[in-house]
Amino acid sequence: MENIAFFDGYAATVDEPIPDGVIRHDNSLVATRLTDELLAKVQTTLKIRVVVGALYDNYDRLGSVNLALAPRGAQTYVPGEVDRIEVARFVTPFMNMNKQPTTVPYEWEVSNLVPIMKDPDLLAEHDLWFELSIFGVPHAANDEVAGCVGRNDTQLGSLLLYTDSTREAQDFSVLLPLAIGEEFNNYAVGASDKVGTTRKTVSFELPADTQNAQLVLITSNHGGEEYVRREHYVYVDGELALQYKPGRASCEPFRKYNTQSNGIYGPSPRSDEEWQSFSNWCPGDVIDTRIVPWGAASAGAHELVIDVPDATFVGGQGNFPFSLYVQAR
Repeated sequence: MENIAFFDGYAATVDEPIPDGVIRHDNSLVATRLTDELLAKVQTTLKIRVVVGALYDNYDRLGSVNLALAPRGAQTYVPGEVDRIEVARFVTPFMNMNKQPTTVPYEWEVSNLVPIMKDPDLLAEHDLWFELSIFGVPHAANDEVAGCVGRNDTQLGSLLLYTDSTREAQDFSVLLPLAIGEEFNNYAVGASDKVGTTRKTVSFELPADTQNAQLVLITSNHGGEEYVRREHYVYVDGELALQYKPGRASCEPFRKYNTQSNGIYGPSPRSDEEWQSFSNWCPGDVIDTRIVPWGAASAGAHELVIDVPDATFVGGQGNFPFSLYVQAR
């Protein structure tokens, strides 16, 4: 997919032309099917590159790349009715379309997807579709940026794949999609184990004993919690498997992409200490995909718990969108 236009995420879905081979689910979500010919070209490694181009939205927005498993042969599908996994997440910069640079690149190493794309049993029943999501809103730019009056196209998005055989392929034969972009906070019913706590339990079953398994997790902190770094704890079957605190050492490497003045970057460079005092992520950067090694595990019931005990969500504001899937051999 190259230079696909995205539109106001809050508006009715537009009826604008879109290239052959690409479908528009809504203004912020497009998809393209991986043909048999393309899948045959996939070797043992895989990288994803997303390029976002500035249009008529000058704020930072959340984007993602997903992989959908749709019925084989279907010309389209309903995203909420098929299994999907989030494979990458990013934040767009504050971009003024009249200033350079007008594009920002993102890259991820996603070789763990190769076993999915080469699984004959899965491919016998499903087509794989890559989705690109960028939720944009043009209203501020309509008023603040020259040339944006009346426009509702927000960004351009491209999704590119790179593959080679420089490393041995990863070996997984089981895929369990468990959550994609689920709400995770302490105030909404169903967004945690109990209102008032930021603890979420995901139960699942392995169909057979496995020699090796891993959990692939994506979270990011938004709204009332995005300016406070919190410790996150991930438990698998009661054992601590991962502890992390989101945030980069510095967001200065991404300043050049933030061509619209904004309060996050400010008018002059910040020290590492300043960045680490408030930022959970950088406009113009990727959100980390966290692979949690699990190792050998038995068939049957298991559970993952993610806990952010210090999160407060003052005034019922904020969310930690939560995505998770399991791979096993």
